[in-house]
Amino acid sequence: MPLPSPLVDLFDLSPGSPLPLPRELSRLCGEIRFPRHAGRPHVIANFASTVDGVVSLGGDGPRSGGSAITALDPHDRMMMGLLRAVSDSVVVGAGTFRAVPRHVWTPEVAFSPLGAAYASLRNRMGLAPQPRLVVVSASGKVDLRQPAFHVPDQPSLIVTTPRGKARLLVRRPLAEGALPEGPEVWVGGEGPRIRPRSVLRGIARNGRARLVLVEGGPSLLADFLQDGLLDELFLTVAPQVAGRDGASRRRGLVEGQTFGPERPLWGKLRAVRKGGDLLFLRYGFGPGARAA
Repeated sequence: MPLPSPLVDLFDLSPGSPLPLPRELSRLCGEIRFPRHAGRPHVIANFASTVDGVVSLGGDGPRSGGSAITALDPHDRMMMGLLRAVSDSVVVGAGTFRAVPRHVWTPEVAFSPLGAAYASLRNRMGLAPQPRLVVVSASGKVDLRQPAFHVPDQPSLIVTTPRGKARLLVRRPLAEGALPEGPEVWVGGEGPRIRPRSVLRGIARNGRARLVLVEGGPSLLADFLQDGLLDELFLTVAPQVAGRDGASRRRGLVEGQTFGPERPLWGKLRAVRKGGDLLFLRYGFGPGARAA
């Protein structure tokens, strides 16, 4: 895949200090800033959506999710890799994990032409070679043979319930909380759902985390919004109309929670960039965002 053209910066009031981007990333992405918080990570989410709000076309595999929404646009892949590259941990729900079997959540897999630049950025930021993969599964129905759990230099963690832990360990003995040659397993709640605060506690057990990236799915994003733990949303809007006919399961950005009109949840537009026909929107939530 060739390198994309540089993003066009249309508007940027994002807070924080500039990232130490290598020259190639700086040329393509412009200046990117992130704030820091005392005592907790900055939590961001990254999603792609059609203009009519669809983030999944239904079914499993790469033809149903973000890759189908953006048609593997190199601008979107570049930004996906960049956000992974600056994150301590990448968090996905079990549904998202199962929907893209054999996917690996690393920066270079998102966009291989910039793999060396992403690695250089992580080194400049003092980060580990790869972000930790965190899979959230109350049921423990996760295939431990998936390659995502066996990436060199990438630790992995499953946050689950006592029942989920028992299912994961039924054929493999526990050794100080870790599955041999596989992910660490940590009980973060009784179920039926794992709350985001427990996910962040599980991440914090493995050292300091400055930036946590949530990559899906819509139910997990809804929980982070519900609990007030999402700081920013990076939303790629593709010029595609997906539609809904009632027969296929096409998911929106947020599933499982409702906010407006009884308790509207407003964000604050912080940045707009353009790459080809895609728009890259950045919304802030939490302190400083519009109140209900």
